[in-house]
Amino acid sequence: MRTFTYERANSPAEAAAAAERMPGAKFIAGGTNLLDLMKLEIETPAHLIDVNGLDLDGVDPTPDGGLRIGALVRNTDLAADPRVRRDYGVLSRALLAGASGQLRNKATTAGNLLQRTRCPYFYDTAQPCNKRQPGSGCAAIGGFSRQLAVIGGSEACIATHPSDMAVAMRVLDATVETVRPDGATRSIPIADFHRLPGDTPHIETALVPGELITAVTLPKPAGGTQVYRKVRDRASYAFALVSVAAVVQRDGSGRVALGGVAHKPWRVEAAEAAMPQGAKAVTAQLLAGAKPTHDNAFKLPLVERTLASVLTEAKG
Repeated sequence: MRTFTYERANSPAEAAAAAERMPGAKFIAGGTNLLDLMKLEIETPAHLIDVNGLDLDGVDPTPDGGLRIGALVRNTDLAADPRVRRDYGVLSRALLAGASGQLRNKATTAGNLLQRTRCPYFYDTAQPCNKRQPGSGCAAIGGFSRQLAVIGGSEACIATHPSDMAVAMRVLDATVETVRPDGATRSIPIADFHRLPGDTPHIETALVPGELITAVTLPKPAGGTQVYRKVRDRASYAFALVSVAAVVQRDGSGRVALGGVAHKPWRVEAAEAAMPQGAKAVTAQLLAGAKPTHDNAFKLPLVERTLASVLTEAKG
């Protein structure tokens, strides 16, 4: 790990201003992803800004009946919150499907959204990776790609986003609140927060340099039956090959988002009109234009079968 300087921020605006002032700075809270990347010298921040002391750890009702979740709320606490369990069950289930109890005790809401890919070529610094070193190439294309993207990729990158929580946030239509270095605030719909790789896979979100996440807001409860199903190689401490987050109403309508298949949580709202027709009809539209490799073509039928299982469970 390379040497770095360190400071504690006293306010969100101060933290954002410090990040702009110090080139190469990174925010740190739980550090469950950042510290691993620093040890491998994939991330090499010259300066760390500790945001743990900020008042961003509450879960509070909003005027329209939703919830505002502070950026520093730990995954364990969020999953256990009675209001989340009652009204946003898909989120609680997604959080509990991620990582391990020890990691969930440290990982934060904002940090979970900002996780970097677990593509093995991203983690292997001896291999070219456009996400790690822009312009170097993508060793995953033509390499072993079983865990990687089947849709939304590009000639520069076929990595997947690793977060379970983000998939649930996407199906719930969450909004990400931030503060910029100049003190201005903004709200970013979760649909616009994560980016597809295109020619710049190293730019993973809509955040500008120095911008700090302060909260995630959920709209009023969508009701219905909420299910999160994660298919992985082992029963715990593994990332999704395919995951399905769904909110299903009594008439069969609803919403669905996928994890493990793309560079960001994957949702196609137009496909949801087909939900009363069943999993096959929805999957055909969700994965239209998919470009699987020989190693991961199994994900296409796996999505359909997992969604079919979720719809069956939701209908009781």
